[in-house]
Amino acid sequence: MAQLVQFDQLGGPEVLTVRDVEVVAPGAGEVRIRVDAIGLNRAEIMYRSGVYFDQPVFPSTAGYEAAGVIDAVGQGVDGLATGDPVAVVPAFLQSRYGTYGTHVIVPASAVVPRPAHLDPTRAAAVWMAYITAYGPLIESGKVRPGDHVLITAASSSVGLAAIQLANHIGAIPIATTRGADKKQRLLDAGAAHVIVTADEDLPARVGEITGGEGVRLAFDPIAGPGVETLAQGIAAGGFLVVYGALDQRLTPLPNAQSYPALNSSTYTLFEITMNPERLRRAVAFVNAGLASGSLTPVIDRTFDLTEIAEAHRYMEANGQVGKIVVTVTHDDATA
Repeated sequence: MAQLVQFDQLGGPEVLTVRDVEVVAPGAGEVRIRVDAIGLNRAEIMYRSGVYFDQPVFPSTAGYEAAGVIDAVGQGVDGLATGDPVAVVPAFLQSRYGTYGTHVIVPASAVVPRPAHLDPTRAAAVWMAYITAYGPLIESGKVRPGDHVLITAASSSVGLAAIQLANHIGAIPIATTRGADKKQRLLDAGAAHVIVTADEDLPARVGEITGGEGVRLAFDPIAGPGVETLAQGIAAGGFLVVYGALDQRLTPLPNAQSYPALNSSTYTLFEITMNPERLRRAVAFVNAGLASGSLTPVIDRTFDLTEIAEAHRYMEANGQVGKIVVTVTHDDATA
């Protein structure tokens, strides 16, 4: 038997249940992974609550990231074998696959080798965060050494990954946080500057930091009316990239009557993970950073799989700095 986290209705963390299920064989193009660790993401809370773009099909599981060992390979899968230590990249819909379990089936296209120097806990914390940051900073935004990058909600795993990526390429990360309690932790994490938005005028501070030039890129998961404030701190020809919707209010489009000319867009990591060539480049870039030590996943706290509901409550409280990871303990019943 295996264990799988499922839910039968939309709702809060209490709808999540750990159930015993049969271990099933992977289909064509799929692999089965014996999971050791699971990375949690805000998208899974939104999915469980019914406010994600992808809607659950009940009974539903959830989860985009995991690390473990392949224990079965489906037909037509090349380059992966039983016993391979791997990690799961978010490259599928949660309504079709999920990683919340002791043994899970995922598309082979969503699996990458686990770097030898990373334990499962850290390996489960890599791909959502770093690929989400990689797309705008490295590919579309073309951030260069010496450019300023404004990173909002910077204490999230994606925010910390963006800080590390900016430093990795010689850019200057400016982090924002609502309260002063996380300021020093963000500075310790590599932010060159931290703006406490509850106490400081963001456009004015950005102007001071950049000598009036503005930032090359503003990288924002919040959306809503606040993007107009962000736009005031972006340099002419710079980029405003919205990659989330933490603020459910309508998001206005900054216009040329109010701001210097800028490029405004939305972004999801699926633009990269669903494209084999772009994914290959992203994985190579991130693996190089992991190998050099300039990219290091930040783990805030771990929970056991049996504590999955509590792990979701902890994420919803917004107190974390870094990644929340759920670990999986295997015994004779689930091994």
